Amino acid sequence: MLKEYRNLTRLEMEQIDKEETIVLIPVGAVEQHGNQAPLGTDDIIAEAMVEYLGRALEEAGEADFPMLVFPLIPVGLSTEHKNFCGTVTLRPDTYYHLLYDICTSLAHHGFKKIAFLVCHGGNMTILQVLSRELRSELGIAPFFLSSGAFGHPDVKATLSEGNIWDFHGGEMETSMVMAVDESLVKLETSEAGLPASFVDNHTLLPYGAVSIGWVSEDWRTEDGKPIGIGGDPSGATAEKGRIILETSAKALVPGLLEIRDWKV
Repeated sequence: MLKEYRNLTRLEMEQIDKEETIVLIPVGAVEQHGNQAPLGTDDIIAEAMVEYLGRALEEAGEADFPMLVFPLIPVGLSTEHKNFCGTVTLRPDTYYHLLYDICTSLAHHGFKKIAFLVCHGGNMTILQVLSRELRSELGIAPFFLSSGAFGHPDVKATLSEGNIWDFHGGEMETSMVMAVDESLVKLETSEAGLPASFVDNHTLLPYGAVSIGWVSEDWRTEDGKPIGIGGDPSGATAEKGRIILETSAKALVPGLLEIRDWKV
């Protein structure tokens, strides 16, 4: 099991090798994930990924891996979802300064390596700017870890046949939550979402060479109702979620070993 930053005493913290130890900061969000998945989906996945990552490191013979887990940052930058009930978002400058101040404190005590476990893609824009500023101003090394290996063949194999638009709040994320607590998911209320604003386009897409900052309203049901998710979550299962979490955690291990060996 990975050590938690908040559980150490001051004396224990003083004895930590700050040059070698990586501080893992899970960054989540509180935002809509369709009719069926909870608002805290990203936070739930983040906490589960920490557990799975600890197991994956142990299986890789790295039970004593030099990493401390910082408390989850539960709210992030969720502007794209703010018009859907329940979503809570920070402003970009608020979120930037929140993370900047945390990292400044860590650097003040001698930590050199910080790894953000990114469990909400909308946070990445701020994290990328923050990373370069921290390297430039403080001389520390911030890294990014994805909470889901969604391009991995074993993960893609969990998708139901024909579910080609799986994205935010879709089958994969819903399955990951079910792997933690099935009672939090209400599959009977699920509806599929399509990128209605882009589905007939060849060039202008939510991502790529020609794009626009998409918002949840761009993702709609077949009858045109804004649903804010991608794909059909109705095929989600806890077993699929366990496969995704385990595969994603194992996929991070090689990168963590290289972060350990990175010279600041």
